[in-house]
Amino acid sequence: MTSRSALIAAVAATLLALPAHADGPYRNPDNKSVYDASEGTYPVPYKKPTVAEITAALNRIRGYMDATTPTRVVHKDSGVQISDFSKPAADAIVEPSSAEWGIQIYEMGIVHAGLIKAAAATGDRKFTAMTARHFQFMADKLPYFTAQEQQFHLQRNNSFARVLEPRSLDDAGSMCAAMIRAHFANVGPDMRPFIDVCSNWVYKKQFRLPDGTLARQRPQAVSLWADDMYMGVPALAEMGHLTGQQEYFDDAVKNVMQLTQYLFNPQLGLYTHGWSSNNPDAPRFYWARANGWAVLTMSDLLDVLPKTHPGYPKVLAQLRLALRGIAEQQSGTGLWHQMIDRHDSYLETSASAMFTYVIAHAINEGWISAATYGSIAQAGWVGLNTRINARGQVEGTCVGTTLASDHIYYYNRPTSVDALHGYGPTLLAGAEMIRLLNNPQIDIQVRLRTYHYVPKDAGATNYSHE
Repeated sequence: MTSRSALIAAVAATLLALPAHADGPYRNPDNKSVYDASEGTYPVPYKKPTVAEITAALNRIRGYMDATTPTRVVHKDSGVQISDFSKPAADAIVEPSSAEWGIQIYEMGIVHAGLIKAAAATGDRKFTAMTARHFQFMADKLPYFTAQEQQFHLQRNNSFARVLEPRSLDDAGSMCAAMIRAHFANVGPDMRPFIDVCSNWVYKKQFRLPDGTLARQRPQAVSLWADDMYMGVPALAEMGHLTGQQEYFDDAVKNVMQLTQYLFNPQLGLYTHGWSSNNPDAPRFYWARANGWAVLTMSDLLDVLPKTHPGYPKVLAQLRLALRGIAEQQSGTGLWHQMIDRHDSYLETSASAMFTYVIAHAINEGWISAATYGSIAQAGWVGLNTRINARGQVEGTCVGTTLASDHIYYYNRPTSVDALHGYGPTLLAGAEMIRLLNNPQIDIQVRLRTYHYVPKDAGATNYSHE
């Protein structure tokens, strides 16, 4: 090996060995010319990711979540495990997670969606073992917690309250969609008793506007939240997928388009977080995760909506508009800001993961151009990867956030590794990036110190003049 080759190899090895969480500057190791004065330095490790690297990151997340989501029943005060399920105990609960999340909350539905996608992308069924464990536990223990409720009337203090008596879209929609996806992926037991309850809530019991738009009675008497696209529409769409009944698809499309009419700003290409009927012309606040919920919803709907449905081209056109607006707001780290249009707000993980996933997925499905959006998705993953620590925790995720009316609140929401909102979307993003890197229709070229996603049917490129 020549001295020059040895130097290049040593520099490349050093760069690759740098921890993902170290502050830059980073040099791009895909540029093998270490003496190239035109190569910049970056605040994140700017390089084309590999399938092996992404798979390793996803496995860290999976391992952390598997270790921190127990499926045991314990006595509430003592923590002693219950093994006799012949008679319910009043203080019996599902053992709390050390990471402060539960196995039946809506965020866990997105985790299961991500695990199912990761299994499909990697071919590794270990990713769905946690989904199978959670759902088997729920199926096995439903009779016990049903009997507990009948005897002691614990209501919301019953660990199965969300599935025994849903009271909101948060209780019902996301997990309903996840259970149906698990059914189609042949993961876990038959969850139809749960699906029947949660889908009935979304379709028939959830509070709505007179025009049928999914709504809430908080924080104002009649409010719309962009979040509720995801909390309701994918469940409706998956019920259409499961049953073949057109009315579910019709309701899903109607809600996407009507919520868009209320919440989407076509000038900015962004969704405001919410709308209240008593002040329809109020100032608008463009929270990033609200936009994430919106585009994730449209992507999930298009995955199962028949292309012959009259709403298909409308939803697709709206998704394209929203992705263009979102892409224009991406930061120089690949991540997006907490208030997506306010670049002095902090960089937030969960929304960035949703955007990265939907952009990559839309490319893979042929909904948007790889030439335009491929490097945007790649940059999103580069930024996201810096948020996955060695334990598999996902850092920098905004905690639960209500519909608010001032920027001080949004700007200063805490972030936490215990905010489950970041885990499912990051699993989704990594799985879809694996698909994108393996997409046989796209040639990823490293040219002029950056990345070009070139469709293989778009003609040959020519760099002979360089």
